[in-house]
Amino acid sequence: MDRTERFYKIELMIRNRECVSFAQLLEALEVSPATLKRDLQYLRERMDAPIEYDAAANGYRFGQQFRGQQHELPGVWFSEKELHALLTMHQMLSSLDEDGILSRHLQPMFDKLSGMLGADEAEAKALSQRIKLISTAKRRVPSEFFETVGSAVVKRLRLKLRYRSRGSRGKGGQGNALSERTVSPQRLVHYRNTWYLDAWCHQSEGFRRFALDAVEAAEMLAEKAKAVSIKQLEAELDQGYGIFAGAQTREANLVFSADAAQWVSKEEWHPAQSSAWLADGRWQLRVPFVDATELLMDLLRHAGQVEVVAPAELRHAFAKRLRQAVEMLN
Repeated sequence: MDRTERFYKIELMIRNRECVSFAQLLEALEVSPATLKRDLQYLRERMDAPIEYDAAANGYRFGQQFRGQQHELPGVWFSEKELHALLTMHQMLSSLDEDGILSRHLQPMFDKLSGMLGADEAEAKALSQRIKLISTAKRRVPSEFFETVGSAVVKRLRLKLRYRSRGSRGKGGQGNALSERTVSPQRLVHYRNTWYLDAWCHQSEGFRRFALDAVEAAEMLAEKAKAVSIKQLEAELDQGYGIFAGAQTREANLVFSADAAQWVSKEEWHPAQSSAWLADGRWQLRVPFVDATELLMDLLRHAGQVEVVAPAELRHAFAKRLRQAVEMLN
């Protein structure tokens, strides 16, 4: 481990054990006695660490005024539990980062965190294997587009996109229309195993949500992005159920059977939902939605266990989907 990691390890050992012998420090740091003496001297003289030698206990401890208090070295401010949390976060991030777009930039930092814990490569790998995220139906985003879009979001610069709109009609009535747009990126959204970009579209003069796997080209421009408040962005794009955006919402009135209610009542379908238990043990859920597509998909998971009470068009659409499913079995 490098000197910074040794400084952290010395600090961590004294904090956790209160008093640590010179021999214990040598064993943990795997350095020569001369190097350890220089490290201790540097910590005391240059970093104002209140480390004192206690002759009675034959070890090093913090000065009396710091005992029982949280002392931290300048720039070295993670506890062991916090380091474990950061390494766990790294593993979770890696599960979202299939092409290593973010990991190749962050890996040196996490290697240093592992070093601060005193973990070697094998130990660090073992720690990461204790966290597993399982994802299904992933839609892959080309790494070069993700990196360009992510940089534009952070730098607050406009983007020129070539985008294929699923379900839209191009010339000649063909689906999946291809268009070029200039947008002001606002935020990246990860939802159900894929990435989206929330942006102000300068062609349509409104907020739009773009699926990154439908981007066929992305170019970052020199022009500054249109400034939009997060509050305005949320008001425009986060009002309805799921990923479908829009300010005009309707309310779905759903009633789940007593069996399904045991599980569904613990789920949050939307931050603005309202719910109530009915006298017969069923659970009523009211949730705002803009487009019924995604809501119908989730309702079909509960087919036979949920009644769509309102609105009428959602009820009819749900019934149609159920009939189509039955017809395919015949």
